[in-house]
Amino acid sequence: MAKTDLNLFRRSAILSGLITKEQFQQAQATLEKQATLAGDDPGKFVNRNMVSFLVEQELVSQYQADQLITGRTKFNLGPYIITDFIGQGGMGQVFKAVHEVMGRESAVKVLPLTKSTPYAIDNFQHEIRTQAQLDHPNLVRAYDAGHDGNVHYLVTEYVPGTDLRKLVRSQGNLSMPQAASIIVQAARGLDHAHQRGLIHRDVKPGNILVTPEGTAKVSDLGLSGFIHRGEDDPRAGKIVGTADYLSPEQIQSPNDVTAKADVYSLGCTLYYAVTGKVPFPGGKTRDKAHRHLHEHPWHPRRFNAELSEDFVETIADMMEKTPDNRIQTADEVANRLEPWLEALTTVPSYQMTKSPWSIPSMPLEKEELHDTAPAYDSEQDEYPSGGQRFASGSESGSMGGQETAKNEMGSTLPPPLMLANNDAENSTGRWATLATAALVALGVGLVLGFMLGSSM
Repeated sequence: MAKTDLNLFRRSAILSGLITKEQFQQAQATLEKQATLAGDDPGKFVNRNMVSFLVEQELVSQYQADQLITGRTKFNLGPYIITDFIGQGGMGQVFKAVHEVMGRESAVKVLPLTKSTPYAIDNFQHEIRTQAQLDHPNLVRAYDAGHDGNVHYLVTEYVPGTDLRKLVRSQGNLSMPQAASIIVQAARGLDHAHQRGLIHRDVKPGNILVTPEGTAKVSDLGLSGFIHRGEDDPRAGKIVGTADYLSPEQIQSPNDVTAKADVYSLGCTLYYAVTGKVPFPGGKTRDKAHRHLHEHPWHPRRFNAELSEDFVETIADMMEKTPDNRIQTADEVANRLEPWLEALTTVPSYQMTKSPWSIPSMPLEKEELHDTAPAYDSEQDEYPSGGQRFASGSESGSMGGQETAKNEMGSTLPPPLMLANNDAENSTGRWATLATAALVALGVGLVLGFMLGSSM
């Protein structure tokens, strides 16, 4: 670091109030002693090591240090001191913060000034009012809200760990007991919200946070709405959510969405947890919407052969396209999955890898939520070249872009092999599978083998 940069850092640090002059002088004296002992030039040694030394001494965080180097000096929102950047969604940026008096770590969602339109502020205040009504161990709790000048912010519980999407991407699909544990907890949190007349409307792996101890909490209630919504809901009648997890009724009739929509999205989330794949990959948002309405995803055992038939049936019952045929409540989802929790005592705990909860080093796609119609986005997953196609479950055929029966230029591609799984009483027609085709091929091979053997 050049000397002028260190001077800028020093001025910024002192102006910000994060470091006093005395602390800076003491750090400089300590580093000069270390330089003398090492036979190094004190000035150069201080320039090279001052920032990292202050971070190691926990006088500033690495995030704060990076900001101070650029000359930024404001790190507080009301009584909250920003210590790190967590992420960004469509409604704002999320930071890690500490209350300057209580010392409690929190997550602070900030509505950027560039997005502070009357409509956006109305949405943000709606989110604040929504979270204020909920208090459950499996929901991210709201602590506080306010504004600092023109900046509006919401303070929520800080949950250490990662979200379900990053967890699956870093360590692969989960076992039945692990997935059941997380989804049961999420279902209980959602049931608490449903009992109070609220629908989440954006249930997905990225919105289920998981601590290192295995506690799951549903987050990001920014799109929540009342079941009997009034004029105070700024999103009434709009399609909101994430395309990979949207229920059919959210697409067809957003004015008539009930808590059963969250059950469908939670079913898609469970499918992702145990397969590592979204139900309908590839294609644009409209393609995904069409698939949710008319098609069936591949049988989960195509990607995870260890899944039992009862477990698969639970996923299918959660993902029924007609709400009345679906599992009716989140509480019922939890009850259906509870038998698999008993197996947690006979399998390794969540610490299955060296650090399964750490954020993976590979870059993740940026996720944003859009708050005006069409208010859903595509949370696409990466697949190897020549990845799996999703077969059509409707008579009209598939509309999945390059991964379905027609490419974007309109030329016909060979349709994927799709045969319904009829070997299980409760699985008929709900999954696209190659099981029947395999049995037919095996039968043909046996017949040919018998004929050839007879002729010899």
